[in-house]
Order: sequence, then structure tokens, then C-alpha cells
Amino acid sequence: MEKIYTKNAPEALGPYTQAMKVGNLVFTSGQIAINPETNAVEATDIASQTEQVCKNLSAVLEAAGTSIDKAVKTTCFLADMGDFAAFNEVYGKYFTSKPARSCVAVKTLPKNVLCEVEVIAELSL
Repeated sequence: MEKIYTKNAPEALGPYTQAMKVGNLVFTSGQIAINPETNAVEATDIASQTEQVCKNLSAVLEAAGTSIDKAVKTTCFLADMGDFAAFNEVYGKYFTSKPARSCVAVKTLPKNVLCEVEVIAELSL
């Protein structure tokens, strides 16, 4: 196992790492809409938060030696399923390879954000 870390994504909010590389796969921790430059949640709408989440995930995957195009599975958490369509619109711009996905509504997310996404990706060969 190898821990993955990049300054281009937010620091972990607890006792975990941004991602782990195991064999030919990378498992990211859930990313939320924290801007790594300011260490704050700046966006207030679902589209802007999803955009930041996808940028964070891209940075973590790049640090691991892969990319968002190599995602094989995502798990998405929404604070409100009413945001599903707007979330999907931004998500679809990044996850063009259409990986397998689960999407669930949750009661509350860290920092009261609107969405969180975690990824399992194949390493680029």
C-alpha cells in the first residue's frame, strides 16, 4: 500500500489520507468542495461545489499516477436529492468514461457541503 498526498487537494479533515494506492488501483477518500488554496468551502450552490469536488479528485488521482478518465467506480453523496440533476450535469463533464456509480442522499456532510464523491480508479500503465 502507498499513501497518496498532494497540496493541490484539501488536507484530510481527520485520521485518513487523500488516497491509497493498492496493486493496480487507487482508492480516494471522499472529496468535498474545499478549495485547497484557501482551505475553505467557498461555493454555495451544487454546481460550483461539484466542480470543486471534481477538481480535487482530479488532483488526487493525478498525484497517484492516474486520472479521472480511469475511474471504474464512484460513490456520490448528496445532501439533497433535489440537487441530483444539477450534480449530474457537472459530474458528467468530468466522468466522461461513465464509471459504475452509486449515488445516495445523506442527512449531513462534513462542513455542511452539498456533495461528496469518492473514486476507485485504475492506475495508468
